[in-house]
Amino acid sequence: MGRTDPGGTATATRDGVEGLSHDDMRQMYETMLLARLLDERMWLMNRAGRAPFVISVQGHEGAQAGMGFALDTSKDWLLPYYRDLALVLHFGMTPRDMMMSFLSRKDEPNSRAKQMPGHYGSRKHRIVTSSSPVGTQFAQAPGVALAARMRGEDTVVVTSIGEGGTAQGDVHEGMNWASIYKLGVIFFVQNNHYAISVPQDKQMAIKNVSERAVAYGMAGVTVDGADAIDVYSKAREAVERARRGEGPTLFEAKVNRLTPHSSDDDDRFYRSREEVESYRERDPITVTGQRLKDLGALTDEQEQEIRNRVKAAVNDATDFAEAAPAPDPEEAFTDVYAPEGSRV
Repeated sequence: MGRTDPGGTATATRDGVEGLSHDDMRQMYETMLLARLLDERMWLMNRAGRAPFVISVQGHEGAQAGMGFALDTSKDWLLPYYRDLALVLHFGMTPRDMMMSFLSRKDEPNSRAKQMPGHYGSRKHRIVTSSSPVGTQFAQAPGVALAARMRGEDTVVVTSIGEGGTAQGDVHEGMNWASIYKLGVIFFVQNNHYAISVPQDKQMAIKNVSERAVAYGMAGVTVDGADAIDVYSKAREAVERARRGEGPTLFEAKVNRLTPHSSDDDDRFYRSREEVESYRERDPITVTGQRLKDLGALTDEQEQEIRNRVKAAVNDATDFAEAAPAPDPEEAFTDVYAPEGSRV
């Protein structure tokens, strides 16, 4: 699903979006739809008792696809958070990879079944392994960016978080350090208005997380996360700014979380059903799909072809993962500690 050289073979659409051909836009939409249908399948399997835990991407797909397509997956790095299913698919992970991880199968590629679902990591796909403590990726990303600078590499580093996670001390330290040294980091906040059950107005006294950017001396951007094309356009500017050596960006995408926080959460205690239903009006699948049709990039027939292809991929991934073996108990400590006598 990954895309390289977003600035190389750019074509302009009639509303001024640069760098995306119609083929690119359809691929973007397919990435979003693949993430959605994989997520929906995971919820069904969880509710059927076939898997223990889901943490959902539903409602975030447009923000993630827009950001992903602004990057060059052949040289940029991703430090994701647990909702970044669409982003890691764009960076090259497959539906089979995701379903294997979801079911904790023996050969799942993220951690060999050592971590919970949503903990992504792949050296091959330039995805830095997720840590469970919230916000640590914001402290780690500037280190990746500094290492790339010291090697003379043309690299942008993107790291994601929810708006609730920005209350963590690691987030302040990472953004402050990246700003001081003008590192090529995009701090990607996917603001779904709830830190699990705590609404934004109980988390912070500002309307937009991006308003904090001025305190760090970096650029701040807020964008509608339901529209992947709009996210892409603004993210492209942030990527170009980072490549020019002009420092980091605090990039906020406003999204709506269409599900509970996780399969262990009951959001009926803090959100009305009317509120959640209202989010459907800004479902990124619908909003971005219509945007592509308005641009002439997507027809009803093409959309159906994409849906058929995605459904087949989800079914294949499900069958493949369910048939795969579980980890052997004696492998509990492999890929955790270095073998005795080895050099790390």
